Parts: sequence; C-alpha cells; structure tokens
Amino acid sequence: MDLFMKVLGEDSMKTIVIIPAHNEARKIYNVVQSVISRGYDVVVVDDGSSDATADEARRAGAVVLQHYINRGYGAALETGNAWVLQSDYDIIVHFDGDGQHNPDEIKNLVNPIVREKVDVVIGSRFIGNAQSMPILRHALIKLAIIFTWIFSGIKLSDAHNGFRAFSRRALEVIECRQDSMSYASEVIDQIAEHRLRIGEMPVTIEYTDYSKSKGEGNIKKILVGMRFIWGKVIK
Repeated sequence: MDLFMKVLGEDSMKTIVIIPAHNEARKIYNVVQSVISRGYDVVVVDDGSSDATADEARRAGAVVLQHYINRGYGAALETGNAWVLQSDYDIIVHFDGDGQHNPDEIKNLVNPIVREKVDVVIGSRFIGNAQSMPILRHALIKLAIIFTWIFSGIKLSDAHNGFRAFSRRALEVIECRQDSMSYASEVIDQIAEHRLRIGEMPVTIEYTDYSKSKGEGNIKKILVGMRFIWGKVIK
C-alpha cells in the first residue's frame, strides 16, 4: 500500500526546475536538455547575460525569463519563484546552470516532499561519501554551517548548496530580499521563521575548471557572508 501511494504521489505531483543563469551560453543548452529528458519542466532566469544564454535556453525547451541588467543570484531565483507560484506546480527545485549538478538526483531530492515528510530539502555534499574540495572552500562552508546554526537554530551539514527543493506551501510563505549569494543564508532563516520542516539529501557536485571559473572567489564569499552577518546583528 505504501509503495502504491508513493508511485501515485510521484505521478500526480508536478515538479518544475528553476535555473538562474548569467552568461551560461556554453553550458545552458545541455543543462536544460538533461533536466527536461528526466521529465521535468524548466524555467531559466537569464540574469542580464551579455551572451546567447536566453536563446540557447529557449532552443533547449525552457521557459525563459529575463532581467535586463545583472541583478544577482538571489534576485534571479526570486523572479523564478514568483513566476512558478502563478502556475500549478507542486514542487519547485533550484538547480545551477553551469553543469555541476546531477539531474538524476532531482528525483531523490524531491522524494521526501512527495512523501510529505518535509517542506524543504537541501542538497548536501557531506552526507555519505563526502566530496573532496579545496581546503579554504571547505573551511568557509564549515563556518557558514556554524553561523547558520547560531542565527537560525537549524543545523545542516551543508549550508550553502544551491541544489534545493521546496513544496509549493513552503515557497508561498518564504520571502527573501537578498539579491546576491546571501540568498542561500536568508532562505534558511525564512525556513526557521516559518517553522517549515527541513531535510537533507546527499548530492554530488561536479567541480570542473568551468564551474570553478563561474563561481564567486573566496574573498568575495567572505565579504558577502560578513555583510549578511552584520545585517543580522544590527537588525
């Protein structure tokens, strides 16, 4: 009976994947195609790209929303979230546009929401077989985990993973205002504030020279984190 309900739930719940993208013309076609081929709808938010990101995303079959200027990672996700909430999707997934996430793992990520165990699922690189990464980046993530725990009361194994899933109910109450990468911390605060049920699922991240070049540098990550923490202190 449980298996029957699980299968029925997966078939009846509509899932969409939001991909924020800035100058990802090299990768976005393949990323969108890989997600669509797994049976998911895709909306790409082109965040003020100066290349053919929007054209390539459309060619791959995605709905494309565009910012005329580069507003930032968080702003792109909020634009995607707002658009999705005007439609009838049940589960919303955030997925990076540089090819570092594995589309085969979307099903595992959304399964706890389908089964109504949690409202939000955050992907984790540190559950199960922990992935190797540069020492400084690993240290920064661990610091982020500590600060997230202190300020939100939520203890995670991976605080800043962009691969995450939300139930519609969760996304309807979450209100994030951070346009930058600080969105990753703010969304955890919102989950705590609204007492949403949160879980983690293991995911793998493919670190390539391309994805590393697209990411923010460690100094910038530190500055973004300091601004967010200062905002929490003076709030």
